[in-house]
Amino acid sequence: MPETIPPRKLLTSTGVKIGYYPEQIAARRPTDRQMRIISVAEARELFGTGASLVDGVAWIVNDPPQYIQHYYHFTAELFLGFWRTYSSLDPSISESGDTILPAPRRMWFVRLDASRWRDPPRLNQWILRSSFPSVTMEFSNDWDDRAQLGKPFLLDRALLSDRAVSLEGPHAKEVQIPMAEACSLPGSPHWWSPIVRNVMKFSGLSKLPDTGRPVITYISRQASERRLLDEDHELLVEALYALGEEYGYEVNVVSMEKLSREEQIRLAARTTIMVGVHGNGLTSLLWMQPSKHRTLMEFNYPGGFMYFYPYTAYSVGVNYYGWWGNVSFTHENLPPRWYPKEFHGSKIPIDGIAVAKTCLEILQT
Repeated sequence: MPETIPPRKLLTSTGVKIGYYPEQIAARRPTDRQMRIISVAEARELFGTGASLVDGVAWIVNDPPQYIQHYYHFTAELFLGFWRTYSSLDPSISESGDTILPAPRRMWFVRLDASRWRDPPRLNQWILRSSFPSVTMEFSNDWDDRAQLGKPFLLDRALLSDRAVSLEGPHAKEVQIPMAEACSLPGSPHWWSPIVRNVMKFSGLSKLPDTGRPVITYISRQASERRLLDEDHELLVEALYALGEEYGYEVNVVSMEKLSREEQIRLAARTTIMVGVHGNGLTSLLWMQPSKHRTLMEFNYPGGFMYFYPYTAYSVGVNYYGWWGNVSFTHENLPPRWYPKEFHGSKIPIDGIAVAKTCLEILQT
C-alpha cells in the first residue's frame, strides 16, 4: 500500500546538479514527473493488466554526472553503497565471498550519457566489469527510449541510488557521506568479500597474496597540486625506508598514475599499512586484505578534515589514522569536518619520524 512507502522526497530527486543554497535544494524536490507512489488499483487503471518484465536485478542511478567521473566517488560511494544495500539481503555471505545473491543484471544511469561515467584513470570500468562481468548498462538516451514507447515495464528487483536524497538521511547528514545510510543496514561482516574476490581474480590474483612480512606503501602525490612539503616528503621516505631496513618490512613509494590498474590493485592487496595525502589513490584501501594490522594513514593540512576516507576505511574493516603534521587521530577522536583553503595546496606538513614510529607500534601489537 502507498502509505507503507516512505515519502518520495526521501527516495528520489529531480537529478539536477547538487548544490547547497536554499534554491538549489528546493530545485531537487521531486514532483509527479519524477515519481508517483500509487496503489495496485491505480496501477491497473493507468497501465491495464499487462507489463513487460525486466527480469533480474537492476541498479538505477539517479545522480547527475557531477561526481560519477571520479574513482573515489564512483567506487567507494556509489558502487560500494549499492553493494552494501544489496548484500544486506544475504546475512550469510562467507569470508571467502560466497553469496546466494545473483549478480545485478543491469545498471541504469538516468541522468548521463555513455561518455560520462568513466574516470580519467579508467578505474571505474575496471571495478565494475571485474565485479560483474555480465552486467549491461543503459544511459539517459535508453531511459528516454523506454519512456517514449508509452508502455509499462515491470522491474523484477530494483535498487535506486540518489546521492542528493541519501545526504538527507540521519547518518549521512552527520558525515556528508551518501553511503552512510546503506552502512547502517544489518548484514554479514564479510559483505565486501564477493567484490574483493572478483576484483582480485580479474587482476591476476587467483588467491590472496601472502607476503610473509608486513608491507608499508606510501602513495606519493608530489607530482600533483595537493602534496606534502618537499622537505617533509623526503624525510618521510627516509624514515620509512630506515624502518623497513631495520625491521625487515617491505616499503614501497609509488605514484599511482605511473602504475597500471592491475598493478595498483595487486599492490594494495599486498599492503598492510597504506599512507598518503588525501586523494584518489587512497581509494585502493578497498583492496587491502583482512588483517588486524591493516591501516590507512591519511595526511591533511592542519585543521582540514573530511570523512571520505576514514568512513570508507571503517566500512570495510581497515583501521584509520589521520595526521596534521605531528598530530594523529583515530576513530576515538576524529575532528569536525573542515575545508580550509590550503586543503588542496602544496604545503601540507607531515612528521615522517612520527609516522614511522606509529607504523612500528601498529605492526608490533
